[in-house]
Amino acid sequence: MERRARGPGVHHEARRTEIADAVLAIVAERGLPAVSLTEVAAQAGVSAGRVQHYFPTKQKLIEAAFDRGNELSSARVRARVGDDLDRAEPRAVLTVVLTELIGYDSETRTHMRVRQSFTALALADEGIAERMRAEYTRFHRQVAGLVREDQDAGAIRVAAASEHVAVDLVALAEGLAYYVLIGLTSAETARDRVLAAVAELYS
Repeated sequence: MERRARGPGVHHEARRTEIADAVLAIVAERGLPAVSLTEVAAQAGVSAGRVQHYFPTKQKLIEAAFDRGNELSSARVRARVGDDLDRAEPRAVLTVVLTELIGYDSETRTHMRVRQSFTALALADEGIAERMRAEYTRFHRQVAGLVREDQDAGAIRVAAASEHVAVDLVALAEGLAYYVLIGLTSAETARDRVLAAVAELYS
């Protein structure tokens, strides 16, 4: 039987995660300006001093929430693929990764609202902008790797560089995701557009 991890380190990380989740909940409902030590403490059910113990500044709180949001999104992708990502079919992973960006339920809509809030903050906060650049670089490489794998296998005959294809696909999905958030288009329509773009690659 697998032994459960114990000790102060595990408790520390669990508490940090709970606080980061509280930040995400506040951002999703009221936006980043509503984030404060007292608001986060109330949401997490702890004291403001406890929040400050784990995150001495608001900046640290926001950075932790950004990382936590990405962690939750990655977990949803793994759950939807239902397999080891390294062993799954590239097209299946590509489809899940891109459609995950469309707010199709309360959890994904919350994630995209939070992501858009961080995008807005990045315009004025270089620390967040740097994190977002690193995240997009990682994400584009992941998508480009999937495209390149099927290009090499002959499943994708598009000759364009996989890096360029990846940026175009991510930009399409995130642009449509923003339209969904503001009610300009439906999640179903946005998802169909993304699926059509993927299908065109393989035609």
